[in-house]
This record gives sequence, C-alpha cells and structure tokens, in this order.
Amino acid sequence: MEEVKVVVAHQQCATLRVGDVFLKIDGDQTRSDVEVQAMAMVPVPTPEVLWREPPVLALAAVPGTALGRLGEPSSASPAAWAAAGAAVRKLHDSPLPPWPGRSVDELDAECEWLVTSGTLPADLVTRNRQVAEAALRPWTPVFVHGDLQLAHIFLEGDEVTGVIDWTEAGQGDALFDLAVLTLGNEDRLDDVVAGYGTDVDLDVIRAWWSLRSLVAIRWLVEHGFDPAAPGCEIDVLRARM
Repeated sequence: MEEVKVVVAHQQCATLRVGDVFLKIDGDQTRSDVEVQAMAMVPVPTPEVLWREPPVLALAAVPGTALGRLGEPSSASPAAWAAAGAAVRKLHDSPLPPWPGRSVDELDAECEWLVTSGTLPADLVTRNRQVAEAALRPWTPVFVHGDLQLAHIFLEGDEVTGVIDWTEAGQGDALFDLAVLTLGNEDRLDDVVAGYGTDVDLDVIRAWWSLRSLVAIRWLVEHGFDPAAPGCEIDVLRARM
C-alpha cells in the first residue's frame, strides 16, 4: 500500500503525494485551468497530466531533485543554477498566453498592514517600499511562471527535468520570475543570469525581492507559513537595510 503524504495544505488548496502521483485539490478551478493550459503551452518540461476530476488534478512526479528550498542552503552546482536560468529564458521567449497575469496594486495596502499589525517595524517597511519602487516601471510582458520558487524547478545533474506548479502563470515581468527564483539566494544570481543569457537590470531584481516579500508576508502568516524563518522573506527585507 502506498503511503499518502501531505505535501502542502492551506485554506485554498492542498497537494497530496501517493507514490509517483501528486493529487492537487483546489476549490478554485480557475487556478487548475491555468495550470493545465500553461503546461500544454510552455517549451520547458512539466509534469504529465494523468487525469482531472474537479476539484482534483492528478500529475505524475517529475524526475530529479528540486534546485533547493527557501531558507535552506542549496547544494546545486553553479551549472545547475545556470541551467535553471536558461530554462526561464526559454519560457520568456515563448508566445504570450492569452490570459493576463497578477497585478501588484496591493503593495501600499500590504505595507500599511505590516506596520499597523505590528508584524514589522516601520523603518524596515519604509526602506523596502523605497527599494521596491524600482520594480514599478514600464515593462514588456512575457510568459511568466509567476511563482518560480527554487523548489519548483527539478534537475538531474545539471539538466532541468521539470518545472512544477503553474497556477500563477500568465503575462508578466521577466525580472519578477528571476527575482523569485533567487529570493534568499542572492549569491546565486550571477549563475542564473549567466544561464539566462542576456543583460538584466540587477537593481530591478533586487527591487522585486523587496516587493515580493512585502506583499507575501500577510498571506504566508494567514495560511500557516513562517516568513520569519531563517533565510525567508523577513530576512530578505532585513538584507536591504
């Protein structure tokens, strides 16, 4: 009998693993629609869709090991990080999806909540809000993953074998994907950019580190995650001081 493992669970969705099958249970079928459609379009390896019976989406496990996890040192080689950058570039060069991406309209509201709730000191929020401003500039939309955490990229050796969790995919800023990929791993940014293969504005990536952390903390707290864990979002903000 296969063991059932809870991979992640919160108020919006849950993912279970049974052997080599992942069962994603989501009350919002729009997210599942996006995931299935995005995986069918992108030019990078993705999990195989085994079956779908709403609210459940069954996906095959991808081979390999995750690039790393936020808050933990990554043992992946520089070549592996460069391979991840090359895969992201391939995604960004592909045709746009027909649906839009997420906006960042909630930035000021989230900054206010972080201070009024006592979650973070005002000077830390103010400084990172200033840094984040550089990300709020005109940009040409590309096909973005939208949640490109290093735990969502799998490799065998230095070859990308799968990119998972496409529910946030859509049109967006290329540098946002690169920022999420390197969040908490600033020393790996040069490797990723080398694989990405084009000049990027590093100040904008740093701005996205601040912006993404500021807008994510309340959601993480309310869904049972700890942004104050070592190397995670609050440490990312402190590094900007």
